[in-house]
Amino acid sequence: MTAPAAAPSGPTSVPSLVATDLDGTLLRSDGTVSARTAAALAACAAAGLAVVFVTARPPRWLADLAPHVGPHGVALCLNGAAVVQVATGRVLDERGMSAPQVTELARRLRAGGSAVHLAVERAAGFAAERGYRLGHAVPPGSVLVDRIEEAVTSSTLKLLVRADDSGPDLDAFVGRVAAAVDGLAEVSHSGAAGLAEIAPPGVSKAGALARWSASRHVVPRDVWAAGDAPNDLPMLRWAGLACAVANAHPAVLAAADRVLPANDDDGVAVLLEEAARAVAGLGSSR
Repeated sequence: MTAPAAAPSGPTSVPSLVATDLDGTLLRSDGTVSARTAAALAACAAAGLAVVFVTARPPRWLADLAPHVGPHGVALCLNGAAVVQVATGRVLDERGMSAPQVTELARRLRAGGSAVHLAVERAAGFAAERGYRLGHAVPPGSVLVDRIEEAVTSSTLKLLVRADDSGPDLDAFVGRVAAAVDGLAEVSHSGAAGLAEIAPPGVSKAGALARWSASRHVVPRDVWAAGDAPNDLPMLRWAGLACAVANAHPAVLAAADRVLPANDDDGVAVLLEEAARAVAGLGSSR
């Protein structure tokens, strides 16, 4: 997976930016922001330290987080394919796949012989094949089609893949999808059972975070990042300090510089509290 080069030296003791995944990381397992995490986010904002959410979620799943997103008001979502204004869901920047790219990916995925069911996330909203299984209610205004090619636009931000024979081993299923795609796009998962996520070629959480950090004149070594799933790995490898929550995927735990308490134990809040104290202490020493 293409990602910017890692920082050449170790992490700074005082971050300029904290980047965190949401589901399974900052959020508790019920999807909520705990009181401690909310207070830690507020403390970072008060100290002048930016915290940015870097997530696989689409724009429509971010509105509830508007009170916590900080003064900059944005999130990097869809595994780095879009920068979104959280309060409104407006896509400020997108890096999507063209209709021919999605058509070719769909052809390759179906060529394997097993029954696959596809869906897409677009700036215009969600669209899915009628056989695609959703673990939640269909979003209002969604487009349902027989084949996903009927719903693609000029910019598809994420292609979602389920299969009748996906099996219980999510890593193995994602590996099969990656083999079918054969380098034409980025394939990963964020822990959802039976779901492979395909991003445009060269798009990752790391790339989006690198661009956003550069716009704020922040270098990789001054970024602390936290995550739990394989789609977080590029971001963690890029950041100066890579943190995994204790409930993280084994590959994420292996890549981490530091392991935090689990998401249900407010692990990221621990990191945010430390970051806020470090920034506040630096300000008081000047």
